Amino acid sequence: MDDVEAQNIIESITVPPLPQRLRLSDYAPGIFKNLPSNKATKKAIKKGLVYVNGKQGYTGDFVVGGETLILLKDQEQKVLPAVKVDVKVCYEDDYLAVVDKPAGLVVSGNKHRTLENGLATILQRSPAPDALWRPEPIHRLDYPTSGAVLFGKTKQAVILLNKIFEERRIIKKYLAITIGQQDEVGEVTLDVEGKTAKSAYQVKASEKSERFGCLNLVELTLFSGRRHQLRIHLSSIGHPILGDSQYGQEGLVLKGKGLYLHAYSMEFVHPFFKESLRVQVDPPKKFFKLFPNI
Repeated sequence: MDDVEAQNIIESITVPPLPQRLRLSDYAPGIFKNLPSNKATKKAIKKGLVYVNGKQGYTGDFVVGGETLILLKDQEQKVLPAVKVDVKVCYEDDYLAVVDKPAGLVVSGNKHRTLENGLATILQRSPAPDALWRPEPIHRLDYPTSGAVLFGKTKQAVILLNKIFEERRIIKKYLAITIGQQDEVGEVTLDVEGKTAKSAYQVKASEKSERFGCLNLVELTLFSGRRHQLRIHLSSIGHPILGDSQYGQEGLVLKGKGLYLHAYSMEFVHPFFKESLRVQVDPPKKFFKLFPNI
């Protein structure tokens, strides 16, 4: 390793004896304090920022114990894309933020116009020494779903918030408008993509509908976070979400208004302040047109 690289070292770790050899891509995630997620660790390896015993490490390299792992600074210039998004910031401090994602916007990904890219110039940069260049989303919402999305603003915040999600120490509630006369309360346990998934619902109000027979304003509690879980669960009991073109019943899909599903509340213990934090996000106007007294 040359002098320039040596000057750019930000973290060095000695691997303890391991019971069996592991690939670098399997061992490294969670080892470096300056890499907040598995994705960030694997990206750093691919970019040549992780060295093993003085040589650039690769994902397929094996470690057995005794090796010195070094993390280098990323010297690439970080250019924040100029993306304008109409987003309401519902809560923000030096470590995290909760924002109201509009329907029809992806949280992150390869597209230029994403919620993550748009927030880069909306949220205040954290004064913490491990502040991220841009806030990182802790979870996702489907493209047609609106509502609360949690972002970490520092490396340590991302690590701790990810742990809260993994250990299911967060209460997430949604509002949906469903079709058909529905029981007042209930639970649905149905595997989604081969993984256990559980949801609970409570009907808050119902209205007769000439086209749909009955529409319900339903509060949903998510106990697991599978892709399209709530949409699949409600469809499975015969009460699809209004506007769901993928899981709705033929002839009963409302077109042109989007999906009536909104992540309206999340509650968890703040990882730094150690106090319960509950953030509520009002649903879009289209909900109020059907149920004015939400």
